[in-house]
Amino acid sequence: MIFYYSGTGNTRYAAVTIGKAIGDKRLLFIPDLVREIEAGKRSASSVFAGMADDEAIGFMFPVYSWGVPPIVTRFVREVLSPLQSDRYIWSVCTCGDEAGVAMRMFSRQVRELCGKAPGLSYSVIMPNNYVLLPGFDVDTQVVAQKKLDNMPAESAIIASKINNREHDVYCVTEGSVPALRTHIAFPLFRRWGVNTRRWHVSDRCISCGRCVRICPACNIEIISGRPVWHDDCYSCCACFHVCPRQAVNYGRFTNGKGQYICPERGR
Repeated sequence: MIFYYSGTGNTRYAAVTIGKAIGDKRLLFIPDLVREIEAGKRSASSVFAGMADDEAIGFMFPVYSWGVPPIVTRFVREVLSPLQSDRYIWSVCTCGDEAGVAMRMFSRQVRELCGKAPGLSYSVIMPNNYVLLPGFDVDTQVVAQKKLDNMPAESAIIASKINNREHDVYCVTEGSVPALRTHIAFPLFRRWGVNTRRWHVSDRCISCGRCVRICPACNIEIISGRPVWHDDCYSCCACFHVCPRQAVNYGRFTNGKGQYICPERGR
């Protein structure tokens, strides 16, 4: 069973690839599960119902500002406490270049909740797509394609280790001064990283609704023919990248920035 969160499709692509390699095609979308639990449509304890005793549990998510996306920590906090402590857990993050100590933080949270850390923690390098601050832009097409081409082979290595139930595996590209990046930049991101009032559309908007359909937070609504952003934004940038007319903008920060949606999304 693989629990994943993805905005622009990078993590979903990696999850599908790893899932096929380990013989597990059950991909459960974390934001949908959180909404069902909070709406009372599902209990947290029922998330793992029907699993075989020897079945592994995987968590996959992108790294945001060298930290774990809040929607992921929210989900893990809801569901992990009743989990059997002897079940094999693994975790994989996707990142544009480096992950900081995000996976160490995630492992610590898992250990505190269910008494054991993931047996495997890995990072997979995927194309950059964060565009909401100065100096951040998508990769060139050549760089992005190289990262996508490398992902299947890396996923095969990860899958082999999961199938063998290997423990104490930590293979994460943390980057330079990783603790500083995670413990300083990530809290600032959580507090100030998204101001939903900055999201707007230009006159190029054709009211196609693609931004509404792709939003993992279900945070966008078409009102009077124009998208309106509410307050539960995950900062995934998917709405910006999916717009066919480049009409979606975040203040002036996204002016002239490139667009990216994983070409393997949903396959």
